Amino acid sequence: MPVGFLTQEQRDGFGRYVDSPSREELERYFHLSDEDREAIQVLRGNHNRLGYAVLLTTVRFVGVLPDKPAAVPVEVLQVLCRQLAIPDPDCLQRYSDHRRWIHATDIQNRFGYRHFTDPGIGFRLSRWLYALCWTGTDRPGVLFERATS
Repeated sequence: MPVGFLTQEQRDGFGRYVDSPSREELERYFHLSDEDREAIQVLRGNHNRLGYAVLLTTVRFVGVLPDKPAAVPVEVLQVLCRQLAIPDPDCLQRYSDHRRWIHATDIQNRFGYRHFTDPGIGFRLSRWLYALCWTGTDRPGVLFERATS
């Protein structure tokens, strides 16, 4: 019989922005490195550059690629637009789903993000969780937090 171990707050917050990121979080997760800028600057159009930056920084911050890049907090868009010299964040409305999938694949390949469904990744995650379960006293909710952060 399945048992629910996540709090409502954990369920609501998984894989999405719960609140606007703090100033420290914006500086840590939304700063674009030289490598990031190299990947972004070759893209055509401000909407594609901003869309790619939103995907990249969101996966770093919340752990998953966003379904709707335009649904990120306005503070995130402002920080990214400033770094990319994009005058209007509304250009993100022109970012297509097709481009989002192409960019998501590029981000996964370029920066090493993997799906849990990849056999090697799933095995390593299971082994890591197994070791934590046998050597610690963490509750399932804490293990979930550690595995997804």
